[in-house]
Amino acid sequence: MQNTTGYPQCRIVPMRMLSPDTTKRLLEKVVTVPGIRRILLNGQNLPLTIPYGPARGAKNPHSMRKTIKVADSDIDLHVQVGTITLEIEDRSVTEKIRAICNEFFVDFSCYVQEGRFMKSEPSLVDYAKYGPRADKAMIGLVDPKRKERPSVIRFSKDQVCGWEI
Repeated sequence: MQNTTGYPQCRIVPMRMLSPDTTKRLLEKVVTVPGIRRILLNGQNLPLTIPYGPARGAKNPHSMRKTIKVADSDIDLHVQVGTITLEIEDRSVTEKIRAICNEFFVDFSCYVQEGRFMKSEPSLVDYAKYGPRADKAMIGLVDPKRKERPSVIRFSKDQVCGWEI
């Protein structure tokens, strides 16, 4: 049920950066929770080529830049995941996410925050890049400077989840 301020959001904040394998295992559990509208992965950028310094332009063979498979979709990780932001249907989903995190993170801790973490209305930059008919599901998930489109995960026939990686 949507109210005037938009859908509620929560953020999973682990105390460590997540490896691709850990990210995959956590996301496989998270996408099973009904009521998730959108997911945004944030973290340190892992560029394909070295952007500055004496090796500028050389390939950057980083071990954390991998492709993971979640809900029958392949996701190229462009970041080392530090936080996972979720837009949800209602606040009861937050407790389910918190229960998954408490069960999943046993070697180190994490916490689940509630608040507003991603845009819900198009900005001037969104309008300039995507025009007046921009996909509302992608608002707040796309870095305007990035040339690649974000990956879209379909984890059921009637539910689509956008990812900015």
